[in-house]
Amino acid sequence: MPTQRITDRFDKVRAEGRAALVTYMMAGDPDIEASFDALCALRDNGADIIELGAPFTDPMADGPAIQMAGQRSLKAGTTLADVLALAARFREDDRDTPLILMGYANPVFHMGYDAFAEAAAKSGIDGTIIVDLPPEEDHELRQAYEKYGISVIRLATPTTSEKRIAKVAEGASGFLYYVAVAGVTGAGSADPEDIRDGVERARRVSGLPVCVGFGVRTGEQAAAMARIADGVVVGSAFVDHVRLALESGASGSIAARVGGLAKELSTALKSA
Repeated sequence: MPTQRITDRFDKVRAEGRAALVTYMMAGDPDIEASFDALCALRDNGADIIELGAPFTDPMADGPAIQMAGQRSLKAGTTLADVLALAARFREDDRDTPLILMGYANPVFHMGYDAFAEAAAKSGIDGTIIVDLPPEEDHELRQAYEKYGISVIRLATPTTSEKRIAKVAEGASGFLYYVAVAGVTGAGSADPEDIRDGVERARRVSGLPVCVGFGVRTGEQAAAMARIADGVVVGSAFVDHVRLALESGASGSIAARVGGLAKELSTALKSA
């Protein structure tokens, strides 16, 4: 079952005495072929879990970097079906790396929850983070996922109460995504000591591995977060490398750029 890949990956990194590196990339940015090369580069340079962003016209939780990435992807004509096809292509050669689809409810609802769950499972998606679908409103989607063992991965923040974390954890699996700072993706960074208690509370109440994201951009920051979390999520920094490659007229360097950052982060987590 797809969820098992996530469990196996956390077992693996735990046995190695380190935190997992969770990387994010926008599918279709700037096109599907470049995305596929970047996806492989992330895997080949130490990414333990990869989040595939599905572009959406109104990405309320995303900062400027990921918003622009989504616009580039939409301009290239990327659809939700294209994102799933990208995952399926990756799965032809990689049966082990967990893939998480991260996006918004509208495209999934438009496809239909049952149809989406079936297509996601066939494509090798292990879980989803649907940012704007709270626990109170995702029952139908969870029912569809249960047929295929797809994980519902939810978000918590430093302001999430213990009672609310318990609600967030209902029906969730895989891991809990802990948003380290208030605001959108790419906004500032948190001091690990300021969120240590919140991360420990989230882990205790949910019973799930806790991955910390938002604001982590460098190996040094990742290593610091790794000391309090089961995984570290990096997104906007990778998306910025795509933008910089395009602005310099060197779109062919995208895979090398994101691979280089993944290697830096992976090395830092292993040393932490």
